[in-house]
Amino acid sequence: MQHTNNHIRHVKNERLETIKPGYRGNKTVKGRFANGEEVYAPDFSSVLKWQLSQNPQRQQKKHDTYTPAVQEGCDFINDTRDMLVWLGHASFFLRLNGVTFITDPVLYDISMVKRKVGTPCPPEQLRNIDFLLLSHAHRDHLDKKSVQTIYQSNPAIKALAPLRAGDILRGINPNLPYQEAGWFQKFDLVPDSVEVYFMPASHWHRRGLLDMNKVLWGSFVLKTPTLTLYFAGDSGMNSHFEEIENLLGPMDVCLMPVGAYKPSFLMQKSHLNPHEAVKAYNLLRGGTFIPMHYGTYDLSDEPPSEPVRLLEQIAASGMLQGLRIPAIGEPVLLNEIT
Repeated sequence: MQHTNNHIRHVKNERLETIKPGYRGNKTVKGRFANGEEVYAPDFSSVLKWQLSQNPQRQQKKHDTYTPAVQEGCDFINDTRDMLVWLGHASFFLRLNGVTFITDPVLYDISMVKRKVGTPCPPEQLRNIDFLLLSHAHRDHLDKKSVQTIYQSNPAIKALAPLRAGDILRGINPNLPYQEAGWFQKFDLVPDSVEVYFMPASHWHRRGLLDMNKVLWGSFVLKTPTLTLYFAGDSGMNSHFEEIENLLGPMDVCLMPVGAYKPSFLMQKSHLNPHEAVKAYNLLRGGTFIPMHYGTYDLSDEPPSEPVRLLEQIAASGMLQGLRIPAIGEPVLLNEIT
């Protein structure tokens, strides 16, 4: 037994503040991150089962032509008001207290998956961005071409990233400054007007053949004196939502993933379905619920319009008070929703 314990380490960025009392850092086993305490690796027999089985909603999906609406234009970039603008999938432009952020920018086709819907303006016109927030390194969240484009147009940008993401970022551009954090850590590169915390998510990492869980994953909380915003990244249902609310909540705005949840035998541990996303939002004592991670790329078995349809049904039943479904490119003014 002693032998296996030699392989367990707890890691964090020792230079950053940790807000959870007594937290030793993220658990790693033989250099691979655990999902909290549990070591989770997707079962690739499930992937095989998925590829060999027929989608029961195949016909429905085939005839479902839904894509999110797009409001074209770049005016939000030069606006000065606090706002969020969905750019598709898990990419948002955020302005809080005059500081600008972009989350998980994936603005083009990704390997073997075409983007089904455009961006509100050409990616190279996304300027005046101070920080790049990266929740994890899956290719539909950390895209080399998108990060290169953002960095070229924003040479002063800094990346806020999970532990051990630095090698990937240096490979994208060795000059891009970045800071890594573990769960429950507060980044210290951000101006005092906004606090940025890296918080847990229930997920995993893989980009290549041999790097399973070598890079951490997580979520973000952005806090100003008047607003707390939660960006969930990718996550399955787990106890971390209550923990985040206990430490930093309630959340005025929740950016929640609601797509890529079928088949559940493959997706359940790493993605939320709409019902779970609403449950998580209620645990976070959320105000406004803004869905993401749907409609932009075809990554799973559910028909593209199903997440939005389910959310509207849940809202109509009274279980979801603050649903707002903006178009891609539609500014949501933060002073109007808090």
